[in-house]
Amino acid sequence: MTSTLPTRSATTATRSSTLSEDDAIPDENTSETTKLFSERLRAWKHACAYLEDYIKATEKMQHAHGKEYEKVLKTVSHPLKEGDHFDQQAGGVAGMFENIRSNTQGIANSHTETAKILKGTILPIFERLHTEVKAKDKELIKGAGKGGKAVDKARTTTQKHIELLAQHTAAFDSTGGKVTAHDDPYIIQRGVNHRLNKQIQEENANRQDMIQVQNSFAQFEAHILQTVQHGLDQFNQVVGNQADQTKLMYGDMTATAQSVPANFEWDGFVKRNSALLIDPSAPLRSLSTTTFPNQNHKSTQPMIAGSLERKGKLMGKYSPGYYVVTPSKFLHEYKTDDDLAKDPSPENSLYLPDCIVGALDGTKFAVKGKDASKGKFGVSMTHEYQFKAHTAKEAEQWYSVINSLAGSTSSEKLESSTPSSPVVGQGSHDNSLDARTTAPLQTSGITGGETVASPTAATPTAGKEGLGLAQAMKAEHSGTTAAAPAYSATPAVGSASAAPTSAVPDKI
Repeated sequence: MTSTLPTRSATTATRSSTLSEDDAIPDENTSETTKLFSERLRAWKHACAYLEDYIKATEKMQHAHGKEYEKVLKTVSHPLKEGDHFDQQAGGVAGMFENIRSNTQGIANSHTETAKILKGTILPIFERLHTEVKAKDKELIKGAGKGGKAVDKARTTTQKHIELLAQHTAAFDSTGGKVTAHDDPYIIQRGVNHRLNKQIQEENANRQDMIQVQNSFAQFEAHILQTVQHGLDQFNQVVGNQADQTKLMYGDMTATAQSVPANFEWDGFVKRNSALLIDPSAPLRSLSTTTFPNQNHKSTQPMIAGSLERKGKLMGKYSPGYYVVTPSKFLHEYKTDDDLAKDPSPENSLYLPDCIVGALDGTKFAVKGKDASKGKFGVSMTHEYQFKAHTAKEAEQWYSVINSLAGSTSSEKLESSTPSSPVVGQGSHDNSLDARTTAPLQTSGITGGETVASPTAATPTAGKEGLGLAQAMKAEHSGTTAAAPAYSATPAVGSASAAPTSAVPDKI
């Protein structure tokens, strides 16, 4: 029945610092990494724009020769916007632009044909690259931004339920443990686990998305540099027909651009921003190691929990289930002990101080009471719940805990014979009517998985001197003693036959 707990890593756990796995709601902004990448893309867009402007101005310079070329220099004379994203040491993008500025100053002549080639061949390379960077920025905002919103929404939901757990654990302490089944801190804690699991799944999904974006950025920036290098190489070939001096100057610009390693800028960027980037080697978060307020409050720790079998009223067969007795004095029934597949909600909840417990018979025992899981306004009738443990030792453990919390206990034990429909004897009309009005706790006639019909009345073996099980329990609860009669599975000799009342199975 135990499910595998999911794990996660904090969404913005960085290479230099990883958030504590003990925080259910990490104190961090999921959008910071996305903003950082968006700024970097804007830096590349401006870099592309600078190159586009440079080629355009060069094309104009071909018509105006030396004097007009001063306009070209102005296009790259200002520092790059978001220039702090580039390594300022020699050998990077910033050094490449500085080299362009120095070589452009020495170019004096150009030709009209060169201007045509620059406009029709070289400029489109950088324009397409600029378009690719813009598309990458839109893709980032549309994809990673949506994942961050989903994480924030999931964290808000988890926080609300953690606060709800705090309220009800405080109420448990202030009322001495008397709470409703719906407000049982144990149930609320399992609800927190369910929502925390969903939150962690959203965080892990967003983390994987951001890692993919981060990895794709390295490849994308290498592509940008390769495209820039390719464009400048083509540019060099176009101006190669110019004077040797001009050719050498442009060749120097190209050589400088090509000398930038594909991962030079990226490695420098990672080093400078290690506090904000995600460390892929950081361990995932785990629900088993995540804590939250009141997680180990005494009201959330079951007195006993495990697997029991309960006898169904329709088929009479025992079906397994997960049961737990909480400090709030409730016996909760669940289908499984899994908190993660869906929001756990008890099938039945018995408030043991209001219940009657039959005597232990080997591995079997019975509890009679009302299902309290329907709340204050829910309609619930008294039912008899028959349980069977896997071993006699387990039955003793369960019986000991339940019996210590139950309102009253019956000394009747489960019998091995299957009870038949009772027959009302002569002169016992009033007793039969009382038996139909108050059904006794059924603690006899349970054998294996056979179907047992609950009798509506039992005929005592000796006239009107006997008392039914219900009368005996009532007398025991009030402090008086009464002789409990022996029940007979067959009609008494000399009694008039009466049609047995159909056994109506309790609603489970």
